[in-house]
Amino acid sequence: MERTRVIVRTSLLGILVNLILVAFKAAVGLISGSIAVILDAVNNLSDALSSVITIVGTKLAARSADKEHPYGHGRIEYVTSVLISVLVIMAGAASLRESVGKILSPTPADYAPTSLVIISLAVAAKFCMGRYVRAVGRRIHSGALEASGSDALFDSILSLGTLAAAAVSLLWGLTLEGVFAGIISLFILRSGLHMLHEALNSIIGQRADKATTDALVEKIASYPGVLGVYDMALHNYGPSQIIGSAHIEVAEDMTARDIHKLTRAISADVYMSTGILLTLGIYASNASTPQSDAVRAAVDEAAARFPQVLQVHGFYLDEEQKTVTFDLIVDFEADGPAIRDQILSCLTARFPQYRYLIVLDSDYSG
Repeated sequence: MERTRVIVRTSLLGILVNLILVAFKAAVGLISGSIAVILDAVNNLSDALSSVITIVGTKLAARSADKEHPYGHGRIEYVTSVLISVLVIMAGAASLRESVGKILSPTPADYAPTSLVIISLAVAAKFCMGRYVRAVGRRIHSGALEASGSDALFDSILSLGTLAAAAVSLLWGLTLEGVFAGIISLFILRSGLHMLHEALNSIIGQRADKATTDALVEKIASYPGVLGVYDMALHNYGPSQIIGSAHIEVAEDMTARDIHKLTRAISADVYMSTGILLTLGIYASNASTPQSDAVRAAVDEAAARFPQVLQVHGFYLDEEQKTVTFDLIVDFEADGPAIRDQILSCLTARFPQYRYLIVLDSDYSG
């Protein structure tokens, strides 16, 4: 709830600042006849509308989980990011169309000293606002606020281009309004497409942050009794709702009671320190025997022939059932089934008395 209040409060501040800038820039643009200033005002108006959508999306995303949505509504924030991106792209396309018209039919702008002062103050205001919003977004892990803050900082730089156009017009009498407006439009389009790409990646599902997964693996591996940590996968159901899973390797003679105590302690520690709800699976590790060591060495040797094999884990030799099981993590670009079959042929030739169950796994966390 506190995170929601911070996002709403920051977005309302952004709306207020942007609407003030729209009013002043539109007035300056209409009085001076500057298309660049007018398009800059339109850009600020789209920013204000984006903040409105951010507020609505944040309110909807904060709703509690229900029967139809047991993981909550956090991903609504990503949907609103898509809407904001589309609005930015539409604004950029409309601006570019107007800019081309100005380039083909240029009309000189008439800048007054007061207009230049207003534009300069707008640049400073947008820069300060951008730094503040981006800092808040990073602090509370809000992608929408981070994007808005970065966009505002970028806008302040683009507004400097408007001042540059005014300086060129006043000093040399050249009319470059259409050119500067076109540059602004292209940067708006680029920003919108980048935001859309990031939002769609979040909806589709992307690789978890490596620093986060590495820290989790290190934390889990530090527990006595954990011989290895594998298959770390994190699923994002909103900026503040992450559910994950991993496998830990333990000695095969560890009791169910000891495993229960260990996995409970790890899950509780991870949740209290990171807020991630983590489910743990178990791999049993063979006690070292000449036969298990020989078969494991053969598995590693066969896998080493293929650079596309990133990891072998979960190895277990069951002498009673004459089975050998292990997981292979193969590069996404490789032909996993073909590599698995070749490794299987190598192992069957060396140790034909066993049946091999090889699971092709995915590199979820790098």
